[in-house]
Amino acid sequence: MWDRRSAAVHPQPLLAAAFGETDRTLFVALRAAAVVFLAVLTAAAAQVSVPLPFTPVPFTLQPMVVLLGGAALGPRLGALSQLLYLAAGAAGLPVFAASATLPQGFARLMGPTGGYLLSYPLAAFVTGLLAERGFDRRYSTSVLAMIAGLAVVFTCGVLWLTLFTVPAQGGLGAAAALGLYPFVIADLAKVCLAAAVLPAVWRLTGLGRAR
Repeated sequence: MWDRRSAAVHPQPLLAAAFGETDRTLFVALRAAAVVFLAVLTAAAAQVSVPLPFTPVPFTLQPMVVLLGGAALGPRLGALSQLLYLAAGAAGLPVFAASATLPQGFARLMGPTGGYLLSYPLAAFVTGLLAERGFDRRYSTSVLAMIAGLAVVFTCGVLWLTLFTVPAQGGLGAAAALGLYPFVIADLAKVCLAAAVLPAVWRLTGLGRAR
């Protein structure tokens, strides 16, 4: 059980800070609900997508949800939520971004956007790990935590494109043109907006203050 008095010395994710003093059974139930909720929110964010004519990678809100959710839930629960999301997609549920050319189901994970999707558990873990160490308490460090997670998403996505999609079309340079350059500015802007959320919650609720 989490003790508010140790918050300043031993930072915790927002979820643990908000509910760590509840009954253990209730806390476990809340953790499970949070994992499911973040998986559903990731699926909803996938539906807000804009296909681009020059790349198979659509513009979506998913990275922002993945990183913000990982920071709020912590590394393990954040990663678990994304594994649940991928499992639902692999099972054939329509949780991936709508596409006229890319299939739903497990085949989507093997397609050109598979690297981005498969990066989500790791990206949530990295961001959550930094948040667990207090990076989500201040805006500047919150931005750094989310940029670290976003770097994971882009690295996995571009490497996947390099290895499996465009190896004969210019390798890494072609993959970056398809999966990095068109998105990096917009995604960094989204990260800068999302990074303000958790510091504001900590400040407004006072959860991180010792009692």
